[in-house]
Amino acid sequence: MIENIHKIRQAQSDFFRSEATLDVSFRRKMLERFAEALDKWEERLCDALWTDLHKSYEEAYLTEISIVKAEVKTHLRKVKQWSKRRRVATPLKLFPSQSYVVKEPLGNALIIAPWNYPMQLLLNPLVGAISAGCTAVLKPSPYVPTVSGVIAEMIKETFDEEYVAVVQGNRDVNKALLDERWDMIFFTGSPSLGKTVMAAAARHLTPVVLELGGKSPCIVDKSADIKVAARRIAWGKTLNSGQTCIAPDYILIHKEVKDEFVRAFAEAMRELHGDDLKADRYYVRMVNDKAFKRVASYIDGAKVLYGGDMDASERYIEPTLLDNPSLDSPVMTEEIFGPVFPMITIEGEFVDSVVDFVTSREKPLALYYFGREQDGWEVVRRTSSGGGCINDVIMHIANEHVAFGGVGNSGMGRYHGRDSFEAFSHTRSMIATVTWIDLPFRYMPYKVFSLVKKLL
Repeated sequence: MIENIHKIRQAQSDFFRSEATLDVSFRRKMLERFAEALDKWEERLCDALWTDLHKSYEEAYLTEISIVKAEVKTHLRKVKQWSKRRRVATPLKLFPSQSYVVKEPLGNALIIAPWNYPMQLLLNPLVGAISAGCTAVLKPSPYVPTVSGVIAEMIKETFDEEYVAVVQGNRDVNKALLDERWDMIFFTGSPSLGKTVMAAAARHLTPVVLELGGKSPCIVDKSADIKVAARRIAWGKTLNSGQTCIAPDYILIHKEVKDEFVRAFAEAMRELHGDDLKADRYYVRMVNDKAFKRVASYIDGAKVLYGGDMDASERYIEPTLLDNPSLDSPVMTEEIFGPVFPMITIEGEFVDSVVDFVTSREKPLALYYFGREQDGWEVVRRTSSGGGCINDVIMHIANEHVAFGGVGNSGMGRYHGRDSFEAFSHTRSMIATVTWIDLPFRYMPYKVFSLVKKLL
C-alpha cells in the first residue's frame, strides 16, 4: 500500500484540479450517496464494532452511526447556503467598492482516525470534506481491523478512489502519508501523536485540525444531586468502557458527599449493567492486550473504593473507583482511557480549590461540573477546556449544531455542523470596485489629505 500512496494523492490532486468538486450540486450528490451507503452498510458496521470492541448494536448506533447520519443530513440541508458568496459591509473609505466573503475548498485532505470510535471519528470529518468540496484520503486505525476493513469496502463501493480513498496500515503507512503534501490534515488521537502530525504538516505549512485528548475533570460539589450525578457519571465512564476522548477522567469531589457518591455510583452500576456486569452485552472490552495491561496497572497497589475485578482472557476491567491516589502517579498524570476512576477529595473552599487544581494542569478536552448551575458557570469562567457540560457528561458531542474541538494540549480547530464545512474551507475576502468613477484621494501626491484622514 505504501507504494500506492503517492499515486492516490496525485490522482486526487488531478481530480481536484478538474474543478468537479467546486459544483455544489456535485457535493450534494456525493452526500446523498454517502447517506445511502450508511443505510446499506449499517448492519455490517455494527457487527464489526461488536467484533473489535464488544460494542452493542445500541451503543454502536447511538455513539457512531447516528452521529454521522445526523451530520450528513445537516450538510445536505445547509451546504448550498454555506457555499454562497456573501456580501458584507464596506466602510465609506472604500467607496465605490463592494466587499464579499467567498468560500473555497482547501483541496486534498488527509483524515487520520483512532480506534476508540473508529467509524464516527473517521467518517464525521469526511462529511465536512465532501461538503466543502475537498477530496479525501482516509486512514483508519489498524487496532480495529474488522471495522477498518468494512469501512474500506463501503468507501470503495461508494466513491471513486480519485475522490475518496481508504489507505490501511501501521506506523510505516502513517509516516508515508505524512511525507506527502496535503492541503489539510485532520487528525484525531493522542497529544503525543498530534505533535508528530503537526511537525509533519509544518514542513509544507499545511493547516491542521487536531482533536486530541487529555485528562477531563469531573467535578462533584456538595450541592449536586448525587443520585443523578452518579448515574450520569457512571454511564459516561462505562460508555465504550471509558475508551472515549471526552470520558470523565478523574473526579474532584467535595468531602461531605464522597461516601454518598460511592454508594450511589455502585447502585448506578447495578442499574446500568445488572448484578453480573461481566456478562452484560452492553459492557465494552479493552481494545487489545496492551490497553488491558496499561489500564489494569492503575489498579495495582491502589486503594479501591469500588470495583477492581479483572479478567485478562476477556480484556475485561470492572469500573473502579480509586481513593486519593498520589497526584504524581501514572493514573493522575496519564490519560486513563479505560474504566478506572481516581477520586480526589476536596476540602475547604470548593470552587477555588477545583479551579486551582484544573488550571495547574494541561487544558482538557472536556470539563464536567455537577452542582448548582451558577457555580458551574463560575468554574467554566475561570477555567479552560475544549467543551463540557454542567450536570451532565459526554452529551455536548451529540449536538451537531455546536462545534466540537480542543484547546491547548487537547487540540486545535473545531468541527461538527457548519464548523466541519469551515474546517475544510478557506474564507476568501474579495473587493469588487466599479470603474465608472475613480476617486483621486488614494493616489500620490495625496491631495486633500486632511479630508482623507477624517474618513479613515
